[in-house]
Amino acid sequence: MRFLLSILTIFMFAFSSMAVAQDTLKVTIEGDDKMQFNLDEIKAEAGQTVVLTLKHVGKLPKAAMGHNWVLLAQGTDINTFGAAASKFADNGYLPEDSEQVLAATDLIGGGQETTIEFTAPEAGTYDFICSFPGHYAMMKGKFIVE
Repeated sequence: MRFLLSILTIFMFAFSSMAVAQDTLKVTIEGDDKMQFNLDEIKAEAGQTVVLTLKHVGKLPKAAMGHNWVLLAQGTDINTFGAAASKFADNGYLPEDSEQVLAATDLIGGGQETTIEFTAPEAGTYDFICSFPGHYAMMKGKFIVE
């Protein structure tokens, strides 16, 4: 009987650990000196904690080839947002107090990395971009929440 109880305890612990692990999604996305992300799609579950690390695998400095990762609210026009963001160099090319930004990393240069943690929004498809001037045309993708 003790053996059976021990086995059940081990299984319960194992399954509860798996459930906790699924509550957090860890994602690493890379940007390079060719203005490209290595991922163009990220999937998450609504309400899930997302720990996103942005790595700039290029060599150019932030002033010349800075990258960030910005999750935009649904319905945000990428081109309009990108043009507006270009006016906010002192804020890492993010408009201040913008309701269009759901999550964003710091702006980084070659060889650097930064990590953010946020809660995935409600189910739907969201755009993510790099808001450094002009980069949003190529550095973009979909954040799909199920």
